[in-house]
Amino acid sequence: MSALTRYFFDAVYAPRSAWSVLSWWESRRLTYNLAVGAAGLVTVGVVNLMGLIPVLGPPRPPGFPWEGAVVYALAANLAYSCGPAVDLLVRRLWGHSYAAVGPALFRYGFVFAVGLTLLPIPVILVAAVVRVLFGW
Repeated sequence: MSALTRYFFDAVYAPRSAWSVLSWWESRRLTYNLAVGAAGLVTVGVVNLMGLIPVLGPPRPPGFPWEGAVVYALAANLAYSCGPAVDLLVRRLWGHSYAAVGPALFRYGFVFAVGLTLLPIPVILVAAVVRVLFGW
């Protein structure tokens, strides 16, 4: 079993207390932040490169949106913090037999956050193609 499979499909996830649930989630927060941050850097890089192409409009100097990055990072971490809260709520409502909901929430949230962070790339590429083809 690969490390990636073990990380995302943890078969031994069966915490019995609220602290162990929080601990499980917090042990994954750094990886989540690194992945979302790396996706953000890729997105900023592509946006900056697209801004240098003259056929797409007047060239824009490259830059980094610090304020937006900080707000996005805070929002992503706030959304991440909803994971353990929902995990604990599901356990309270339906019992420990629903322990598998925690890793599922983590997987789907992780993919959603990285995908949302990368979303500007296809949007900008489609806009560039439309601009080149139709002169908009």
